[in-house]
Amino acid sequence: MHCRPPAEWEMQRHFGVTPPSVHQMSLTLERAGFIRRQAGVPRSIEVLIPPEDLPILQAQIQPVKTSVSRY
Repeated sequence: MHCRPPAEWEMQRHFGVTPPSVHQMSLTLERAGFIRRQAGVPRSIEVLIPPEDLPILQAQIQPVKTSVSRY
């Protein structure tokens, strides 16, 4: 979507899930052979599926949730 591999926090924000969920999704996709990653290297996700077989994702802007009152 942004022409570079996503950071885990970007996937968390896009899909609206927790950091452990993103990590588990990454591990599952890697085990299934859909992606490849390099341990300890930021933004190292490489998609192993042909681009024409992937859905087109749209950028989503989601509000940041906080427990602190604004005023």
